[in-house]
Amino acid sequence: MIACVDECSPCVQCCDCEPSAGPSAEARRFRRFAWWLTAFTIAWNSFEALVALASGLVARSIALVGFGLDSLVETGSALVIAWRLWRHGPDEEANQRAERRAVRLIAVSFFGIAAYVTYDAVRTLLGVGERPDASPVGLITVAVSLFVMPAIALAKRRIAAKLGSPALNADAAETMLCAYLSGVVLLGLVANRLFGWWWMDPLAGLVVAGLAISEGRRAWASSELCGADDVLITDPIQCLKLCCPACPAA
Repeated sequence: MIACVDECSPCVQCCDCEPSAGPSAEARRFRRFAWWLTAFTIAWNSFEALVALASGLVARSIALVGFGLDSLVETGSALVIAWRLWRHGPDEEANQRAERRAVRLIAVSFFGIAAYVTYDAVRTLLGVGERPDASPVGLITVAVSLFVMPAIALAKRRIAAKLGSPALNADAAETMLCAYLSGVVLLGLVANRLFGWWWMDPLAGLVVAGLAISEGRRAWASSELCGADDVLITDPIQCLKLCCPACPAA
């Protein structure tokens, strides 16, 4: 648990609870669940990235390639969370430093996806290179992801709230981004396959880039909320959820 007295001093109407002496049995159970979710995320997204990147490169689909890159970053994000869970210990200051580093690594990964996908999508729309082809294998993979990712994201958010972990919450946001991307990419792939609208593929890629930038900014901002003396949070409920997870009001 993150101590809520010193670390949350800038927060308006922050709680005044005492930090717990040690992890409870319930906290240990939630942490084990977080480990299982992280392991599943790594396995699923590794498979998803392999299929999406291979089919995207064959079909010259920037939407599929962007989706595959997001899956790679999602795998990296899950590895960061695994590191974060492994680093958890009694030193709250060290825990918070690790938390901020983890969240910032996740945020940077979003920006990297956005830069690459924007570049390739604009090139395709301007007629540089060949037009994308339809990809049945990629379409099926994205369709399955559209159902799998929201369930995983919801579970991660619940565990993040229980553990008071901004890093896990940022990872949940990245998983939900994968679900949004699935819908956008699926639309582009279906339009290309059924109607031959090749331009829908790079347009879907640009939407992917926009979502990545939005989530990257949100993740970076969340890394600044806890443990920063110069941050003023005007929403006490937000403060409680991020900095005071042990308080009943949170």
